[in-house]
Amino acid sequence: MNDARRSLVTAANLHLRIGGTTILHNVGLDISAGEILTLIGPNGAGKTTLVRVLLGLLKPDSGEVRRKEGLSVGYLPQSFEVDHSLPLTVRRLLRLTQKASTEEMEESLEEVGAGDLLDHPVQSLSGGERQRVLLARALLRDPELLVLDEPIQNVDVNGQNELYRLIAKIRDDRGCGVILISHDLHLVMAFTDRVVCLNRHICCTGHPEAVSKNPEYLALFGKHAAESLAVYTHKHDRVHGPDGEILPVEAEEARYSQGGR
Repeated sequence: MNDARRSLVTAANLHLRIGGTTILHNVGLDISAGEILTLIGPNGAGKTTLVRVLLGLLKPDSGEVRRKEGLSVGYLPQSFEVDHSLPLTVRRLLRLTQKASTEEMEESLEEVGAGDLLDHPVQSLSGGERQRVLLARALLRDPELLVLDEPIQNVDVNGQNELYRLIAKIRDDRGCGVILISHDLHLVMAFTDRVVCLNRHICCTGHPEAVSKNPEYLALFGKHAAESLAVYTHKHDRVHGPDGEILPVEAEEARYSQGGR
């Protein structure tokens, strides 16, 4: 892609204190079109706060953020709860904050492998199905930047792998930038281009394998952290559906490609 290295967001020297506590200290990073960048770090490391600063939702005490003019962003929240007494279909959910035609919603759901869910109650969805629907909702904005905050919440281990595989395919098809927020490098290692390890400051950054061997990463996550990564770097010879069921590789790839853009 000609614009694969186009800068979307650049930040430098970010400092932020909230309630007397330093949340971000001298943080800088950048994200380009066509890149998957993963923010990892323990709970309370400032990952979600940093993203809010990058998107202009929070103002830092000092530092600079530059965003591409007119940047379109699709966002998948860390948590999404629906009152079981509230009648809400997937169709209504997709239209809550944006206008979308039935055709657009169907195309977006097909792209994430959830094409048959448009009129299903949101409360009836499995964890994997719900995350795919929320991803489809983010894609309706035709984003240049996708921000996914812990996208594998309430998804089983097989579904987690397939969700990351889907995110990588969306990046490939659309050429958008992706910021993934995670607390666990081994789950995203095979699907990310660059890792930023954050603990209120940037501990280390680089290719996932390099970060996994960095002394600061090992000090933060424990001496066995690197050993647990090896199993996640292989090429999978089978794929799984939203609920972990095994699917033929050809069938799953065809299912994704039907809604690809």
